[in-house]
Amino acid sequence: MEIGIIFKIAAVGILVSVISQVLKHSGREEHAFLASLAGLVIVLFWLVPYIYELFETIKELFVL
Repeated sequence: MEIGIIFKIAAVGILVSVISQVLKHSGREEHAFLASLAGLVIVLFWLVPYIYELFETIKELFVL
């Protein structure tokens, strides 16, 4: 796993939390929720190849 992906995830987390707090304080809780959900989806799309690689490695390990 690349170290860069960890920094990307941390950056998205910080950005989403700041945006969420700003939106919550301005009374737009629905938009804050959507911003958090969008950040989660972005991070999951980045992690899917690594999860796939993990399952392929486990499959090769147990020869299934």
